[in-house]
Amino acid sequence: MQRLAQFPLVEQLRHEFAGYNGDTLRRDLLAGITVGAVSLPLALAFGVASGADAAAGLVTAILAGIIIGGLSGASFQISGPTGAMSAVLIVVAQRYGLGGLWVTALMAGIFILLLGLFRLGRYISFIPSPVIAGFTSGIALIIVIGQLDNVLGVTTPPAENAFERLLHYFTHPLMPDWRTILVTALVMAVMIIMPRLTRVIPGSLVGMVLVTILVAVVGWDIPVIGTIPQTILLDQRLTFGAIPWLELNDLLLPAVSIAALGAIESLLCGSVGATMSGRRFESNQELIAQGLGNLIIPFFGGVPATAAIARTSVAIKSGGVTRMTSIVHSLVLLLSVFVLAPLISRVPLAALAGVLLVTAWRMNEWESIHFFIHSGLKHAVIGFFVTMIATAALDLTQAIMIGISLSAIIYLRQSAISTTVTSEPIDPEKMQQQGFPITATCPSIHVYYLTGPLFFGSVNTILEAFKHANDYYSIIISMRGVPMVDVMGTQAISQIVEEHRARGGEIFFTALQPAVMELFQRTGLAEKIGMRYIYWSSADVIIELHERRMVAGCPHCHAHGERCIVLQQAQERLAFQAKVT
Repeated sequence: MQRLAQFPLVEQLRHEFAGYNGDTLRRDLLAGITVGAVSLPLALAFGVASGADAAAGLVTAILAGIIIGGLSGASFQISGPTGAMSAVLIVVAQRYGLGGLWVTALMAGIFILLLGLFRLGRYISFIPSPVIAGFTSGIALIIVIGQLDNVLGVTTPPAENAFERLLHYFTHPLMPDWRTILVTALVMAVMIIMPRLTRVIPGSLVGMVLVTILVAVVGWDIPVIGTIPQTILLDQRLTFGAIPWLELNDLLLPAVSIAALGAIESLLCGSVGATMSGRRFESNQELIAQGLGNLIIPFFGGVPATAAIARTSVAIKSGGVTRMTSIVHSLVLLLSVFVLAPLISRVPLAALAGVLLVTAWRMNEWESIHFFIHSGLKHAVIGFFVTMIATAALDLTQAIMIGISLSAIIYLRQSAISTTVTSEPIDPEKMQQQGFPITATCPSIHVYYLTGPLFFGSVNTILEAFKHANDYYSIIISMRGVPMVDVMGTQAISQIVEEHRARGGEIFFTALQPAVMELFQRTGLAEKIGMRYIYWSSADVIIELHERRMVAGCPHCHAHGERCIVLQQAQERLAFQAKVT
C-alpha cells in the first residue's frame, strides 16, 4: 500500500475522492450532463473538420473522457477532439488518408507518453506567449478557411495549406448555395445570442436542433452528416495489420506536430483550469494520460484528442468536483450514440460549420492580442503575426519553431542591449559616508560597473567599454549586476585581463555571483586572474589599494615621474600630527 502511494496518480485519487459522498456525486452528475450537452455538437463538428467524420469525433470524445479523464493529472480536465487539433489533422488526412492519420496519431501518442514518463512537462511552458497566441490564431484561421466549402455549399479540391485553399476561391469563382449560408448564419446567431439569455443550455446545441428542424420542414436538399453507427468500435479504424511499417519515416514529422500540439494544448488547459478552480495539476501525469489515450483511440476509429479549454471551463463553472465529471460526460455522449444517432445523421454540415466559425473566433486570445498591440510591444506583435501566418501556411512544428526562433532572436537582442558598462572615479565623500577612512583618492584607480548578462551578444559592448582602461593603473571591475556569463564572455574577460596586465597595470574583480564564479573556476579564468585579485566588495579593494599607496606610493605616478597624491597627503598628515604632539 505504501508503494502505491508513491505513484502521483494514486495520491491524487486519494486526495480527490477523500470524503466523496452523495452530494459530491450529484454535483459531478449535473456538471457531466452539462459538459456532455456542450461537447455533442463540438465532437460532431471537430470530427468532420479533422478529415474523418462525425462518428469519429463522437468516438474520440467518449473514449477521451473515460481514458484520459480517468488518468488525468487534474480532476477538472475534459479531453476530446478540438479545433486546434482538427486544423492539423485535416492536412494529414488529405495528404496520407485516414490510415495515415491513425498511424500518425499512434506515433504522437507514444511521443506524448514519453514526454510524461521523462517528466518533461514543465519545459512546454518555455514557449513564449506571443508564439502561443499566434499559433492559436493561425489555427483559428485554418478552421475558418477549412469550413468555407460547407458554408458556401460547394466542393473544392484538397490543398496543401489554408492559403492555397483560400486562393482557389478567388481564382476559380464558384456559385454559392444561399441555403447553406443561411443555415450557417442562423447557427452562429443562436450561439452569439443564447449566452445573453441563458447559459444553462448550450447555444451550439440549440442552433443545431433549430436548423435541422427547419431544413427537414422546408425539404432543402443540402449536405448532412449522414449515418452515425450505433457503436464506438467503427468499421473504419486502425489495425496492427494496416500499419505501414516501411513508411513510418514519412509520418514522423506530422506525428511530432500532433504530439507538440497535444502536449501544449493539454498543459495550457491544465494551467488555466488550475487557476480557475484552485486545484492541483500534475503536468507529467497529464501527458501520460494524453499519451495512453491517443495510443488507444485510433484502434476504435477516433482521431487524436487533447484537453479542451472550453469544455474544461464549463465543467468547473458547472460545479464539477472530481474526474467523475469527465466520465459522466462520456456516458452522456455514449447514450446519444445509441438513442440520438438517427436524428444526428440529419444535421446539416453547414450547421457544424456555423459551430466551428464561432468556436474559431472564440479561440483567439483577444485579451493577449489587445495587450501586445496597445502596449506597444513590437517584438510581441511581430512574434504573434509571424507565428500566425506560419501556422496557416506551413506545418505546426515549423510554425512553432519559427515563432520560438524569432522570440529567441528578439530576446537575445534585448539582452545584449540591456548589458551596460559604466565607470567612475572614486568619490571620497561617498566612501566616508559609508564609514570608510578615505580622505584622498588616487587618480590611477578606476571602478567599472558591469550590469546585465555577459554573453556572445554583449561581448562587443564590453570590449569597447575597456578601450580606455589604459588611462588607469589599477582598475576594479564590479560584477554584482551580472547574473550569468557564457564561454565567449569568459574569453572577453580573459582578453581584458591580458591586455591590461601587458600594459603593466593591475586588475581586480568584485561581487561575482555564485553562477559566474563557478564558470570562472570551471574555465580556469579564476586561476588566470588569481584568487587574490577577486574580492566580494569593491570598497575592500579600494581601501587596500590606498593603504598600500600610503606606504609605498603609486606605481603609476612613479612611472610618470609624478609625486603620488595619496602618499603626499599621508606624509603631510603624519608631519602635522608630529608637529602637534
